[in-house]
Amino acid sequence: MGTSTTAPTLPLKVALVTANGTDAAAGTEATGGSYARKNLSVAAASSGATSNSADLVWTGMPAGTFVGVEVWDSAGTPVRLWYGALAASRTLLAGDELRITAGQLTFSLS
Repeated sequence: MGTSTTAPTLPLKVALVTANGTDAAAGTEATGGSYARKNLSVAAASSGATSNSADLVWTGMPAGTFVGVEVWDSAGTPVRLWYGALAASRTLLAGDELRITAGQLTFSLS
């Protein structure tokens, strides 16, 4: 018996959540305003870690408090690959911008 590898369907997408998910369930994704998932570009890995290589910018956001992010692939039925809480939640008014600057969204294997 062998093992097979699968790769995520690119591009990877970053979703913002108003309630964080768990290993078993996705978080509550933002809705409304001009919100849409953003494409994720990552830097080359170093010592088992990488980060976003470009700013992630959401404009025209709905009002709310955003507490975390999730990374999804672009398959016909998207697969959630990663999730995590923001270092600090962000409360926005309708129409505000939310920005995660390059290098601030980090991923590592431990």
